[in-house]
This record gives sequence, structure tokens and C-alpha cells, in this order.
Amino acid sequence: MSEQKTRTERDSMGEVEVPVNAKWRAQTQRAVENFPISGRPIEPSLIHALASIKGASARARAASGALDSDVAQAISDAAAEVSDGTWDDEFPIDVFQTGSGTSSNMNANEVIATLAADTLGKDVHPNDAVNDPFSSNDQFPAAMHIAATAGVKNDLIPALEVFAKSLRTKETEFADLVKSGRTHLMDATPVTLGQEFGGYAAQVEYVISRLSEVLPRVGELPLGGSAVGTGINVPTGLAKTVIDDLAKSLDLPLTEAGNHFAAQSSRDSLADLSGLLRTCAVAFTKIANDIRWMGSGPTAGLAEIHLPDLQPGSSIMPGKVNPVLCEAMLQVSAQVIGNDAAVAFGASAGTFELNVMLPVIARNVLESIQLLANVSRVFAERCVDGIEPDADRMRRYAESSPSIVTALNHQLGYDEAASIAKQALKEGKTIREVVIERGHVADGTLTEQQLDEALDVLAMAYPHGRD
Repeated sequence: MSEQKTRTERDSMGEVEVPVNAKWRAQTQRAVENFPISGRPIEPSLIHALASIKGASARARAASGALDSDVAQAISDAAAEVSDGTWDDEFPIDVFQTGSGTSSNMNANEVIATLAADTLGKDVHPNDAVNDPFSSNDQFPAAMHIAATAGVKNDLIPALEVFAKSLRTKETEFADLVKSGRTHLMDATPVTLGQEFGGYAAQVEYVISRLSEVLPRVGELPLGGSAVGTGINVPTGLAKTVIDDLAKSLDLPLTEAGNHFAAQSSRDSLADLSGLLRTCAVAFTKIANDIRWMGSGPTAGLAEIHLPDLQPGSSIMPGKVNPVLCEAMLQVSAQVIGNDAAVAFGASAGTFELNVMLPVIARNVLESIQLLANVSRVFAERCVDGIEPDADRMRRYAESSPSIVTALNHQLGYDEAASIAKQALKEGKTIREVVIERGHVADGTLTEQQLDEALDVLAMAYPHGRD
């Protein structure tokens, strides 16, 4: 195999060989060689956000006369191509790199400079023309916040809304389907399947509400702090102009941070967001577990609902079908909870004026957003929407449960009700049969009609009526 053709590029440290057709230059190549660690590059959405910053910066500097208009236009056009994903393959640096993200920031500077130079037919300097007057230390974390804000607003919240809508639809559809409640995995007083699905929907809607509340804080950008938060070399008002441009062009709630020292050295709002993503994962774990339990069987499980048959479940047991999407959702939840632990550790790495675990924080937050968004839609459309209940089985479970004796506590007292439940369970009789057998109807404690009304399992699920 012939060796890859290269060209010679130079930076402040000297010469380095770069693949001949690569759009990146010397500093990117050094980082590629320094960090052959995971084989996983920076998230594309983060690169896209970084490019958007550089395009907006070029436009703002041209408007103020700080950058030649032709160069600014070429940079803006190149940045737009990078931000729309055209040049994703030109960003090879591993996520486990310098903690400030400087390597990836320079990767963006170099690629955009090369693309602009190709347009202009003359050299464009990656630092002086593309990066200036900002720093990696304010641009890279700003890009993290932009990417996270966009991911939540444009991907995660809409996906959660799809999921919540599917659950609400099932709540209505299953409103009259009574079943045995369960606490500690043991029989409890009756509920409806609709009530359970309404509970799941409320959990998802709570996450949506909390995410909407945290978005403006995540959208506070450290851009303008420059190297250490003082704003050295950054003209007054430039950061606000750039951020206003970004907020409008990206349709995101972006603002300049009120305190650049806090904004640059800490990633508290991303830790906050990650905590909400963990809450979402916790909710998903409960929902997926309940649904797979209810669908367990077909003959030796609960079998209260039938989940859509999506694929064969076993390579050795013919006809077996498994709750594969429930299991996928549980695995996503495990990953998101683990990601949050990494984010918390990374967010604590703000030493003096800079956090130096930015790439790994970004990787985990953005991955969690994407995983939760994807699994929400898939689970809603390929699992929840196709759930079919076994109404007769659920009612049979509810009516045969000794827990329905709870409805007689006030007439018979707790101790007698408990004794009735134990007798019914031991002798395989219904609660109604044992109550009559013990003479509670004959002695006038309650009438047969009152007994039937008290043991109406659907009425037990709505003791205060329906809304």
C-alpha cells in the first residue's frame, strides 16, 4: 500500500505533514496525532454551533470595520457550510483531547480559513481572521451551550411531546379498563389502565416543563469573556452583537452571560440540564418497566396488555417475542444516568478561570439529549401506539384480588376485613362470598346491594368520581 500523500503546513511550533486533500492545517494535525484515544470525534452538533459563532463574528466585525468585507463574507459562507454539516469529515479530533476544546476550536478555525481561502484565492489566517478577537475559552463553551439549547428545543422537547401525546391517547382509550393496582409487586386496590397511562404522561410532561424552564439559563453564553473572563481584546458590545445574530438566525433563547467569570469557569447550567436528563431517564425506567411487566407472558406472566410483535425474540425458542423497545428504553436510561455522573464530575473541574473537561461534558450532555429524543419517538410510535389490552383478564385479576376488601373497612372494621381477605385467599372464594358466609348481610350490617356497590371494582378506581 502506498503512503498517503501529504503537504507541509506550518504553525508557531514549526512544520507538520498534513493529508494533501485535508481542509485542516497544522494544529489540527498535531491534535489528531496526540489523541488517538477513543476513535470518537467531537459531536457534529457542537462543531456546527462553533462554526455558527465564527460566521456571526465575521459579520459583526465586518459591520464594525474590523474585518475586510470580502474576507468576512468568505468566512461567513464557509462557516455556513460547516454548520450545515457539509464538512463534518474534516473534524477528526478525538473527544478526549485538551480540556478547553482548543484543539477542536482550532480545527474549526483552520477548516473555515481554508474554505474561505479557496473562495478568495488568497490565504486566510485561522487565528487573525477567523478566531480573533475571541478565545477558545469563551467560544468552545458557548458552542456547547448553543448545541445543548438547540438539541433540547428542536429535538428533545418535540420528541417528548410526541411521547406524552401517545400516552394521553392511551389514557383516554383505557379509561374504563379496570385492573388490580399493585404496590410492592403485590395486589392492591383497583385502578384503571387509563389512570396508569395518565400517570406516565404526567411524568413526561413534568420533564418537558422543567426543560422549558432551564433553557434560558443554558442559553446564557460566555462569549466575550475571551481568555479568562475579563474580555481582553474583545471590543465592547461585540459579543452581544454576535449573540443577538445567533439568537435570531438559530431561533434560540441565547443571551450574554451576566457574569463572565462564573460563565467561563463553571458549567453549572449544563450540570443542571444533565440532572433533568437523568430525571427523564428515571421516569423512562419506571414507564418501560411497568409496560414490560404488564406485557409479560404470554401464559406465565401478567399478560394484561399485548405489546406489538416487532421481531423474533430467540435464536433457539421458536415463536418467542420479547419486549425489545422496553429493553432499549431501559438501556438508554442506564446510559443517560451514567452520562450524568460523568457530567457532574466534569463540571466540578472548573479550576480558577476555566473548566478543563469541556469536551467530555459536551459529549455526554449531547449524547443524552439525542438518545432520549430518539427513544421517545420510537417507543411512542412502535410500542405505545400499538398496545392492545386484555380487558377481561385485567377485570378478573381486579375482582379476584383480596385487596378489594379495603372498600369494606368502614362497615366491617380493619381486623374483620383482613380476616375476610385471608379466608378468601385460603379457600379460593371471592370476597363477596365470604362476607355473605360470615353473616354480615344477614345481620343487617350492610345490604346485598350495598355489598355489590362497595365491591364494584371500577367504582373503586374512581372513589371521588371522574373529572
